[in-house]
Amino acid sequence: MEKILEQLKKEGLFRALTPCRNRGKYLIAPDGAEYLNFSSNDYLGLSAMPELQEEFLELICGSKDKSFLFGSTSSRLITGNFPEFEAFESDISSAYGGRAALVFNSGYHANTGILPALAEAEDLILADKLVHASIIDALRLSKCKFMRFAHNDCGHLEKLIKANRDKYRRIFIATESVFSMDGDFANLRELVEIKERYGAFLYVDEAHAVGVFGDTGLGLVEELSLTDKIDLIMCTLGKALAGEGAYAVCSKEVRDMLINFSRSLIFTTAMPPVNVMWDNFAFGKMRGFSGRRKALAENMARLRGEIPELGGQSQIAPLVIGSNAETLAFSDELKRLGIWGSPIRHPTVPSGTARVRFSVCASHDVRDVKKLAEAILNAAERLGIKFAEEGQR
Repeated sequence: MEKILEQLKKEGLFRALTPCRNRGKYLIAPDGAEYLNFSSNDYLGLSAMPELQEEFLELICGSKDKSFLFGSTSSRLITGNFPEFEAFESDISSAYGGRAALVFNSGYHANTGILPALAEAEDLILADKLVHASIIDALRLSKCKFMRFAHNDCGHLEKLIKANRDKYRRIFIATESVFSMDGDFANLRELVEIKERYGAFLYVDEAHAVGVFGDTGLGLVEELSLTDKIDLIMCTLGKALAGEGAYAVCSKEVRDMLINFSRSLIFTTAMPPVNVMWDNFAFGKMRGFSGRRKALAENMARLRGEIPELGGQSQIAPLVIGSNAETLAFSDELKRLGIWGSPIRHPTVPSGTARVRFSVCASHDVRDVKKLAEAILNAAERLGIKFAEEGQR
């Protein structure tokens, strides 16, 4: 173990936990230093709205029901399926036009539990090359064969389907709608056309889209009017909704399959009711936050106008630098300038594409975005760093 850890340090790949406190759009380091936080997934800035927390606490404290809210003490299939779960899933179902909904403890629980529960030995899973690590783990846990198609290359996907459709009973296609490390969009319309043409099952991870896109914040599938065309939509609650957990939107039959076969649902203690209550509260508020979504979009456009080298199409704006050492130095220089921008290195991203992944939030204002842009330019000049070209990402 010592040899392995020492090698990680030499290669600039060693990871360590850093204690910190969040205060709205700021991050407070252990030494008390304050940084503008551009690494948070709090896209709508809900954690910077204390009035929301106050409203929620008044709601639960004023309730006549004084049931124990801070622990579920069991899995949902034993005695942990509290009414709060049923109420939240009902509200999710209503938001998605009556489709079935199922809440999981986290996006990781959902992604690692869904495909292994649905795909059997006679099936094939085709996943985008850049899907999240949790989906990659699901591929490895599944009983069936899987393949990866080149990122956002629907031509390659269709070629794989044509070559394999007669060898397997069913084909599952897995993608993110907004890719977590590159911030670009999946070709959802074309993916829907392909899945309908070949009778495939389309799984879309909306972790970084829910709350941010769509008229009511239901994600990129809502913005593109494709909600009814996706077989399973997975959304996390710990990012734009500043909560905990995740939910799947699907058919009743798929929901029943997950309840019976998803190990990450069956064999884990359920979330405490108070967390589910907050998730439902935030979900309802999120749907009416069109003004915050507009502010977020304006911040995104403003930052890319200042730094055109930034990648992505969404609120996730990666700055690809290349080497681990330069990326770590760049992140440290940003901190010296009052900006918290976390370095992302291999194996999270492909080797040679280390980056600082900036995420813009609705709570940032014009001055914050300006400060970030100036810090990026100053850090690059001081360190003599040239950003990677688009084709190198």
